Amino acid sequence: MGKRARLIYNPTSGREEVKKRLHDILQRLERGGLETSTHATIGEGDATLAAADAVERGFDLIIAAGGDGTLYEVINGMAEKQNRPALGILPMGTTNDFARALGIPKNWEFACDLILQQHTRYIDVGKMNHRYFINIAGGGSMTELTYEVPSKLKTMIGQMAYYIKGLEKLPRFRPVELSFRSEEVALKEEIMMFLICNSNSVGGFEKLAPDASLNDGLLDVFILKKCNLPEFIRIVSAAMRGEHLNDPHVVHFKTRRIEVTSADYVQINLDGELGGTLPSVFSVLPNHLQIYVDEYGLSSYR
Repeated sequence: MGKRARLIYNPTSGREEVKKRLHDILQRLERGGLETSTHATIGEGDATLAAADAVERGFDLIIAAGGDGTLYEVINGMAEKQNRPALGILPMGTTNDFARALGIPKNWEFACDLILQQHTRYIDVGKMNHRYFINIAGGGSMTELTYEVPSKLKTMIGQMAYYIKGLEKLPRFRPVELSFRSEEVALKEEIMMFLICNSNSVGGFEKLAPDASLNDGLLDVFILKKCNLPEFIRIVSAAMRGEHLNDPHVVHFKTRRIEVTSADYVQINLDGELGGTLPSVFSVLPNHLQIYVDEYGLSSYR
């Protein structure tokens, strides 16, 4: 008997790409032996409920079609469950950082074929309090700006627009005092932002965490200390070239678990979505989720 797949897709993702291609996608999956039913999301949080439901109903695999936002919700619906099926990804959203980190092609036909090859690998999942992330968690005055970028601008320019657009709101460009506590580090510091990475592909910064690995059981923590605007722009430029790790403003270490607290109100960005506020405990669930990846396309699996 063929495998049963549940395709969870965001009909508004990207430029409604999944919606336009749905018939072709289903045909390709069915021809490849996957009996596929669909769930179109109807609003925020719906993909999480749909993924949890698909696990409960015993589907053999779940496919998330859309961008990082859809994927984030699907992961949050699966992560708590005991019998987690494998996850396929059709990266058809505005931002597809995580798929890029895993070498999953943007071409929907190739991405479908990759799922049909049925080759999986286990990846780590990040946890913040009671929510989950697979790519990145961040906080500080600079990351808060991301929620204020109009979605049309986000679509046109991609994720990097977040930070550049944010610089125009200079009153918000201010440090915030945070405390970090892990086995490796105890630090109280005025910072601009902090980022906790599970993968090495973050918002257009391919070289932000060059040696971050998706299955090493560790999170890469970056803390950007208090700096002025010219310094900030210089550090961002260095980060795009992967030359930021030696900057005196940048603290970098790896950890399994870190507690972050602040007397200030600090929002947390999880995989590009609003994930809550501090205080937070960030930890890693090693080899927690099976993802369909290209058997030959990845030498190391960052």
